[in-house]
Amino acid sequence: MGICDGRVVIITGSGRGIGREHALEFARQGASVVVNDLGVAQDGSDPSDTPAQSVVDEITASGGSAITSGHDVADWGSAGEMVQLAIDTFGGLDVIVNNAGIVRDRMFVNSEQAEWEAVLRVHVLGHAAPARHAASYWRAKSKAGETVDARIINTSSGAGLMGSIAQAAYSAAKGAIASLTLVQAAELGRIGVTANALAPAARTRMTEEAFKDMMAEAEEGAFDAMDPANVSPLVVWLGSAESAAVTGRVFEVEGGIIGLAEGYNHGPRFDKGARWDPAEVGAVVADLISEAAVPTPVYGAS
Repeated sequence: MGICDGRVVIITGSGRGIGREHALEFARQGASVVVNDLGVAQDGSDPSDTPAQSVVDEITASGGSAITSGHDVADWGSAGEMVQLAIDTFGGLDVIVNNAGIVRDRMFVNSEQAEWEAVLRVHVLGHAAPARHAASYWRAKSKAGETVDARIINTSSGAGLMGSIAQAAYSAAKGAIASLTLVQAAELGRIGVTANALAPAARTRMTEEAFKDMMAEAEEGAFDAMDPANVSPLVVWLGSAESAAVTGRVFEVEGGIIGLAEGYNHGPRFDKGARWDPAEVGAVVADLISEAAVPTPVYGAS
């Protein structure tokens, strides 16, 4: 028995890394899992169905229930087909974990349009499209008088919350995901759907080269803080019935740490009660900055 017994879960980008660990843990906790992955390189090239099938084989060998999906989650129609596959195969859908992503590291001044389009497509559309089709299914159930207890779990990043040097497109995309989560939580709560996001720090193909020293494996016998499996317990809990009261939150996860990110909030302000003269603005801005909290530095900034 597990905390997700009987639940049906789609996990995008779950052939490797963090997504793979999510799939394995959801299966251990009793969920039926759709393992979605195009099997591409970290820049989005060279697709293969091998990673997804490998995860499914591991789950089924342990007595779990899982199927593969090679759908392109950033394609509106293909994402809808993936959602329908889960419903047709397992009789419903309870949780969607949007995890698929790519990265094109480059300093902003050197970035190219094609890189921006590729990163934004996979991350932003790749989060919006599956959730949109899942939400339509849940809304129809709600309108039919059925009880809905569903979850959207998105994957943002520290880069999306704080910014990251040489990752302008990635940071912009991950920031959009955090904002999308807030809107989903506000709009879908009335039909029984929660939406939360996480900003994980773990060893993946995207991080082990850029942050080689930080992502190194721990010595034998020591706690491996960067093991991607450390992220999955929170995600599985968020996908369970136990998390029904939690929505619109962004969680930071690293090793044994679970934290709550506190995003944009209204800060200091001054109301003149009339239109400002441009010459007056500088002094007011200086006062506001002096009263405000010091921003967290951008990752990688000296």
